[in-house]
Amino acid sequence: MGVCQGLKACRVCPRLSRRQDVPVRIGTWNLAGRWSPAHAGLLESLDCDAWLLTEVRADIRLPGWTLRVTEMEMVPGRAWAGVLTREPSTACPDPHPASAMAVAGGVTFVSSVLPWRNSDGDPPWVGADTSERTVSAVSDLVRHLAPSALVWGGDWNHELTGRLYAGTRAGRAAILAALDRLDLYAPTATLEAATTGGTIDHIAIGSTLEASARQVSTAHSGQRLSDHDAYLVQIDC
Repeated sequence: MGVCQGLKACRVCPRLSRRQDVPVRIGTWNLAGRWSPAHAGLLESLDCDAWLLTEVRADIRLPGWTLRVTEMEMVPGRAWAGVLTREPSTACPDPHPASAMAVAGGVTFVSSVLPWRNSDGDPPWVGADTSERTVSAVSDLVRHLAPSALVWGGDWNHELTGRLYAGTRAGRAAILAALDRLDLYAPTATLEAATTGGTIDHIAIGSTLEASARQVSTAHSGQRLSDHDAYLVQIDC
């Protein structure tokens, strides 16, 4: 692997891309606990260097990739989140039970599910309502994350701009404050969701990086592979 020119200045990473002339591309997708050859095909076709996956089935296999998932399961056979990388990765202790963390190519990747409206107070959530649960989860994450060479994303269940359909004001404020503290920003913030309003699936990268983001439909042969679209961030180092 080569190293991006100026990466130390922009604070992100030894280059993950397989070619010097190809920008680093990172994706996030809530798989909704589903897996099929079509899911594998979509992941491969989007040519990412890393994926921040959520609602990850235990039987996922993708040759040539390394997958690290949360120790805690949402339901039997389905992990909360996972980090999928082309480059071999080192698993790290989960920074929160609903977040997976791994290091690949010198970059720390964190994939998180955060509380949603009407989520209950069962583990791993702590708090009387969605706002308190989100503040608690984000606070736990920030304590375990360092700003340097960090990419954080997943299904945050909060729109970061515009009207809130899935999250709460206090939850959004906690997420935005965490991004500021970790010196990150989310290029996905202004993208749309597969259904209503803005996306709740995000990827956050170092604040000094230049990047573009796009939404990818997960419709296949007239049906949806998930109720979430996939989201890509391309970092131009």
